[in-house]
Amino acid sequence: MGVGRTALDKAILVEGMTMSAHPSSTHDANDLPILEHLDEAECLRLISPGGIGRIVYMGRYGLTVLPVNYTLYRGAIMFRTSQRSLTGEDLQTGIAHAEYKVAFEIDEIDPVEHEGWSVLIHGPAHHMTTDEERAEVEESGVVPWAGGEKEHAIRITPDRITGRRLRRQG
Repeated sequence: MGVGRTALDKAILVEGMTMSAHPSSTHDANDLPILEHLDEAECLRLISPGGIGRIVYMGRYGLTVLPVNYTLYRGAIMFRTSQRSLTGEDLQTGIAHAEYKVAFEIDEIDPVEHEGWSVLIHGPAHHMTTDEERAEVEESGVVPWAGGEKEHAIRITPDRITGRRLRRQG
């Protein structure tokens, strides 16, 4: 008979066993990736090409995580959406000059090599509604990937930027 759950739990706790998605592979301790913390400048360099990120906030349905395509423009994250989208509706406070605090995560991961990086940004989500702000959106060049009307834009100005990278030694 196979190993029971209790025996497996004990082996993991007492003997320090680990489980891998690649059970046939063996790793030398020197071959395992190392985790390094990234400074703000490196984080901004990594996300500067734009691409796909995930906005995270507490919405009407609870914790909400949505992928959006973004651009980094003048040090801020910008993306376009529909006024009637979850982000267009949920991130409205109804209070003048009050903005929701959100998180925005961008990453690039290689699951085969077990390497990659992740950047996490915290800041207010500002709805860009004035003529000057709309001109800034056009100037940024951010174009929504999804079809349909995306007349609304949101800018996240970072209060905090953190990042981590998993990389091979050497």
